[in-house]
Amino acid sequence: FTKPKAIMFSLAISCKGQHSISYTLSRNQTVVVEYTHDKDTDMFQVGRSTESPIDFVVTDTISGSQNNDEAQITQSTISRFACRIVCDRNEPYTARIFAAGFDSSKNIFLGEKAAKWKNPDGHMDGLTTNGVLVMHPRGGFTEESQPGVWREISVCGDVYTLRETRSAQQRGKLVETETNVLQDGSLIDLCGATLLWRTADGLFHTPTQKHIEALRQEINAARPQCPVGLNTLAFPSINRKEVVEEKQPWAYLSCGHVHGYHNWGHRSDTEANERECPMCRTVGPYVPLWLGCEAGFYVDAGPPTHAFTPCGHVCSEKSAKYWAQIPLPHGTHAFHAACPFCATQLLGEQNCIKLIFQGPVD
Repeated sequence: FTKPKAIMFSLAISCKGQHSISYTLSRNQTVVVEYTHDKDTDMFQVGRSTESPIDFVVTDTISGSQNNDEAQITQSTISRFACRIVCDRNEPYTARIFAAGFDSSKNIFLGEKAAKWKNPDGHMDGLTTNGVLVMHPRGGFTEESQPGVWREISVCGDVYTLRETRSAQQRGKLVETETNVLQDGSLIDLCGATLLWRTADGLFHTPTQKHIEALRQEINAARPQCPVGLNTLAFPSINRKEVVEEKQPWAYLSCGHVHGYHNWGHRSDTEANERECPMCRTVGPYVPLWLGCEAGFYVDAGPPTHAFTPCGHVCSEKSAKYWAQIPLPHGTHAFHAACPFCATQLLGEQNCIKLIFQGPVD
C-alpha cells in the first residue's frame, strides 16, 4: 500500500480502510494523498507511540544508560509516529525509509506549520517537525568504514541536505544523486534517539555474543595484573555489567594504564575523578572498564584493546575508532561523537584510548 495517488481534499481521511497523508496548506485548503495497497512490500513503523500501528516503540536515549521513564515521556522530542520503513518482499529485499508514520486512523497529518511543498511534477511532500535524519557509512559497515554525510528524509522519501536548525521552516536542498534506501550500518536519527540499521547479511559477518564472551575469557585467562597492587584483574560477566566487582579492571583514560581499584592519586577535592597515574604520572579520569556487549556495534572481530573516554566501555580498536569519529546529532543543531554502548558524549583528543595491560609477574 505504498503507492500514492494525489487528489484534492476528499473524504479519504475519514475512510478507516484507506491510508492517506493530509497536507494542510491553509485553513481553507488541504491536499490529501491516498495510498493504495501494494502486495510486493511490507511496512514497519517506528515512533514513540505505544498504539498498535507502531511496530517498534522508541524512547529517548539517555546518556550514560540512566533510566528515567517520566523524563522520557514528558521531555521527548521523538515523534509519536516518527518514520516508516518499507521493505520489498522479493530479493534483494530492499528497505526504504520515509519520514512520518500512519496513525491509528491510517492517516498522516502534516499541520499548517510543518514544512511542505509541491514538487515540479505536481506531487506533494513535506518534513516532520524535528526531522528524520539518515547517514549511510562510506564503505559499508566494515573494518574500512568511514562516516558519511547526514541527510534529511522527506515524507515521500526524497533526500535533502539538513535544515539550518532541526525544526526550521525552510527545507534543505534536494540531493538527487542519493536515495532513501537503507544500507548495512545506516544510522537513523529521530531527534532523541539514534538507531543503527543492520542487514541480515551484515549481521551474518558480525561477531556473535559467543565470540565476545570468548574474547572476555581469553583476556581474563592471560591474568592481567594491577601494576601496583599486583592483584589479578578480570572483566566481569556480561550479565553483571551494572555491578563493579572486586577484580574489575580500572584505567586511567589519559594514558591507558590498567590497574585494580585504589583510592589514591586524587589531585583535588573539586575534581573527584581526576587522578594521577602511578605509572606515568599523567592526570585524567580513572574509571572501571566494561566490555561492550552489543555485538551489532562491532565492525570487526578484533580483541578488546581500546576504551571510550570517559565512560570506559571497551571494544576492538577498529570499532572504537569508527564510533569515535561518527558525529551523532545532539539537540537541534549540534553534533558530537558518543559511545555506542551507553550514549555518553566522548571527550579527549581521540575520544578513545589504547589500554596498557600488565601481565602476571610469576
